[in-house]
Amino acid sequence: MIRDRRTRIVATLGPASSSLERVRALIVAGVDVVRVNFSHGEHAAHADAIRTVRQAEAELGRPVAVLADLQGPKLRLGRFAEGSIDLTAGASFRVDLDAAPGDAARVQIPHPEIFACLRDGEPILLDDGRVRLRVVRHGPDYADTIVEAGVKLSDRKGVNLPTATIPIPALTAKDRRDLAFALTQGVDWVALSFVQTAADMAELRKLVDGRAAVLAKIEKPAALDRLDEILDLCQGVMVARGDLGVELSPEDVPVVQKDLIRAARERGIPVIVATQMLESMIASPSPTRAEATDVANAVYEGVDAVMLSAETAVGAYAAEAVAVMDRIIARVERDPRWPELMRAEHRVEESDALIVAAVRAAEASSAACIAAFTATGQTALRLARERSLTRMVALSPRLATARRLALGWGIETRVVPDIRDLDAMPDLAVEEALRSGLAKPGQTLLVAAGVPMGSPGAVNYLRIVYAQRR
Repeated sequence: MIRDRRTRIVATLGPASSSLERVRALIVAGVDVVRVNFSHGEHAAHADAIRTVRQAEAELGRPVAVLADLQGPKLRLGRFAEGSIDLTAGASFRVDLDAAPGDAARVQIPHPEIFACLRDGEPILLDDGRVRLRVVRHGPDYADTIVEAGVKLSDRKGVNLPTATIPIPALTAKDRRDLAFALTQGVDWVALSFVQTAADMAELRKLVDGRAAVLAKIEKPAALDRLDEILDLCQGVMVARGDLGVELSPEDVPVVQKDLIRAARERGIPVIVATQMLESMIASPSPTRAEATDVANAVYEGVDAVMLSAETAVGAYAAEAVAVMDRIIARVERDPRWPELMRAEHRVEESDALIVAAVRAAEASSAACIAAFTATGQTALRLARERSLTRMVALSPRLATARRLALGWGIETRVVPDIRDLDAMPDLAVEEALRSGLAKPGQTLLVAAGVPMGSPGAVNYLRIVYAQRR
């Protein structure tokens, strides 16, 4: 299975996509990475889902990455005596630490950290921003507010503080349990939610200890002020537009998305754009034109992957949503203007001079593909950073590396025998390129590697060879 497109698709598993038949259908339709959302479900169900993915992967012969998405410190309201209340703009409303069921005058927010960082005049957003409160006075265990917007509020809705840095760790006790479990299941990527500081990522990396790649979900404005130091500790990043869209003004979200994509591409780490990409396809067999344009714009920006959430987890048209996304990506990548727009903001780093030379050599020789030998995946990711239109196949002796690279832009991955002999590399590269259909007999391909193998990103071997069957 060779994709005709470079941009990858991430799909979330859930009740609508848990069976082997459905997982297989998603991969055939175009899924490269499956997301297991630890905000929902039990460990036993997640274990079943991961086993199903591995079975489908083996049947289809294409490495598929599994992304474990940790819930993070999701802040929620307490409960109301009647389940919900009606709100009136201009009315007074108190939030506090009292566990008693709420009413029209007050409700619990069971997070003392919130009250510790509140300031008078700050907004409190509830239910994904549908309710907006303004703090008029506060203490260590309460805040009196004025209702600025909102009609109805029910139990356990989310709480957002867009202008505050909340002194709460990104890794909760639940996250630590989920992380330990996910690592025993052999997941390939771990995503940390609600990252606010570099220390959050440093802690995650220490716990993961190289057993998976780590990815930061950027969904808090506080993270934007520390973006460089956060990304320096990441192997990937997700533009999580759900909570980010709640805490930022709508007009700021597209600009932040572009800034995040640019920062990730400069570092050569995979970047995913997520949330509401084909939201209407949860219940409809086709997307809106605005959604199709949203996906297309991300592809024009050169993202590594776009993500489906509820569309594939609980939607009625899971495989259809993947197929639609696949078609949108493929159509954009056929646009003659796409390469120019995608590369417009790319900057060449001096440290990648040999990588740039490899890409230029492949293009100058009209190579059918670049075959990159990589143990850790860094060689392939650095090549992908250049966004060359020459196809690339990453050849790794490690299945874990091949799976992680499924998230990388334009990288086809194959597991090959561990090889140390330089003279044997060209023959193996030709064999895999011909077998996968990335090259035909008589065409040229460029072989790239870091010698000795296992040195991260140290590309110092380039060779142009002819594809001939032995």
